[in-house]
Amino acid sequence: MPVCPDRDLDMSADQFSLFSTPSENSTPSDASSEFDRIPSDASVQIPPGTYVDLDRLKHHCETCHRCELSGGRTQVVLSRGNPKAPIAIIGEAPGQSEDEQGLPFVGKSGQLLDKILASVRLDPARDTYICNIIKCRPPGNRTPVAPEIEACKPYLLEQLRLVDPQIVLFTGATALKGVTGEKRGITKIRGQWLNWEDRLAMAIFHPAYLLRNPSKEKGSPKWLMWQDIQKVRAKLDELSSVTDNFDSEG
Repeated sequence: MPVCPDRDLDMSADQFSLFSTPSENSTPSDASSEFDRIPSDASVQIPPGTYVDLDRLKHHCETCHRCELSGGRTQVVLSRGNPKAPIAIIGEAPGQSEDEQGLPFVGKSGQLLDKILASVRLDPARDTYICNIIKCRPPGNRTPVAPEIEACKPYLLEQLRLVDPQIVLFTGATALKGVTGEKRGITKIRGQWLNWEDRLAMAIFHPAYLLRNPSKEKGSPKWLMWQDIQKVRAKLDELSSVTDNFDSEG
């Protein structure tokens, strides 16, 4: 059951053990205090079920100082798209455009991502929920470091739990490794269906990598992305067909 500060005060001690093993003197207010400390202390855990909805999670992210990146941000970058979408797309971290607008993938990489999705009839606003591991822009757009990822990753896992997508796409090596711990390189694993946390998942190239490699020749990154995104479209159609058949039989 999610832990939040405004729950009834007669909950059992077991419910508060989500955060820590309660002592003899533990009270419901102890759990409430732990919940309130989440945005300010990276040592406070964010177990599955912590947030009852995305609005509560958003409030914590907007006030978060779990790592040093918060000191240099213009805006927290949480997500864009449909919170009930069948596909979740996970990137690395906000860049300058994202930091300014408060939305992920809105710069040149995001524009290319939207074109890629549209090429297989996927509407970014309807069919996808787009987010990053890191919610604040790293200085100079550098790659996030391990403590930053560990501080922010639990928010992402709660986002995915609440959105509950059928398919998860990891864009680039940092997103793949940071979320799953996968050690194989993106070129070796991209385009393959993975089972991650009982979800269908696939690693794809980051759009920024495609912008640096504009060739469309067979075997090029752009050509490979075209193969991968078609697989995603086909799998979504397959899953939708199964759901439709189940509904009609019911």
